[in-house]
Amino acid sequence: MLSMFRCTCHKSLNQLPITNRWNKAKFSTSSRSLYDHILVNRPAKGVSLVTLNRPKSLNALFTPLILELNDALQSADSDSSIGAIVITGSERAFAAGADIKEMKDKTFSEVYEQNFIRNWSEATRVKKPILAAVNGYALGGGCELAMMADIIYAGEKAVFGQPEIKLGIIPGAGGTQRLTRLIGKSRATELILTGKTLNAEQALAWGLVSAIYPPDKLVEETINTATLIASHGRLAVQAAKESINYGLQVGLEDGLLYERKLFYSLFATHDQKEGMSAFIEKRPSKFKGN
Repeated sequence: MLSMFRCTCHKSLNQLPITNRWNKAKFSTSSRSLYDHILVNRPAKGVSLVTLNRPKSLNALFTPLILELNDALQSADSDSSIGAIVITGSERAFAAGADIKEMKDKTFSEVYEQNFIRNWSEATRVKKPILAAVNGYALGGGCELAMMADIIYAGEKAVFGQPEIKLGIIPGAGGTQRLTRLIGKSRATELILTGKTLNAEQALAWGLVSAIYPPDKLVEETINTATLIASHGRLAVQAAKESINYGLQVGLEDGLLYERKLFYSLFATHDQKEGMSAFIEKRPSKFKGN
């Protein structure tokens, strides 16, 4: 959760740097201004786009931003018109880490009793698929937030890492656990114990990200994938995500049994009947999400 910069954020959209104004202008459908540290838009049918918005601090994460992010994610998760969620930052940084100013003077008893950063992992409780579009720095808490997504796409200049060791601490929002599961024990241990970073090409080769795009095309390409996912039956999409995540926590046999039960359950849905009928009749499916 290392941060490279720290500051207060802009509250006026007119004060945003060019990169964030680009995102705002290009994806301005159904914009919401309920938040101080994030932007929420509807760039395409069935897709919610959440943009981290602390430009001067390179989107350093701190509790007020996380609370807003959690609220936006829960709102999208409970909105029947949303089928997929995209989280992004600016072209300079997805999130450069956690804001060290917030935690520098905290004591052990304080963080322990308050269960500090417990709510930083709420994204993993969202049923709908989350895609992370990572441009620039995704370090410490920023890397951990990206890894909470179901799919990660990277810009060509993206930089990933868990450099908390340089601050005398370790990752606290899942870095030692998720990074190890995604890229393997040896590679994850090297990155965490040395504080080294990972460029986009290495992240792709090691399986941390699914694809790399030019920085100015990254969000658009991520939204395209989110739109495709949102076009499918919502219950089937959520069941697939649930099955994948459950399987990562248990053995193969338990995972297969859980998958089969979810598979059976989808035969009680309208979308299963519609999807199979449409296939036989050689026509597009008209899913209703039930």
